[in-house]
Amino acid sequence: MAAILGACNCKDGINKTKLVYQANLNFKTAEPYLTLLIEKGLLNIYQGASTLYKTTDDGKVLLDKFKKIQNYLNES
Repeated sequence: MAAILGACNCKDGINKTKLVYQANLNFKTAEPYLTLLIEKGLLNIYQGASTLYKTTDDGKVLLDKFKKIQNYLNES
């Protein structure tokens, strides 16, 4: 989930193809995570010429917490 939120944490959003590559997932694996993150209000989906995903402000807070936990666990 952190990888998805990180990949979608950009100014204009990201399409699903770029998202799955950046998060090192495949389309089938990514779908339930995308659904959950959207339902929880951590990710927005924008329909236009293409479908874009973008991390919400709440998603950015969670992403920051994920990073802090990762840094804590990596400390020696």
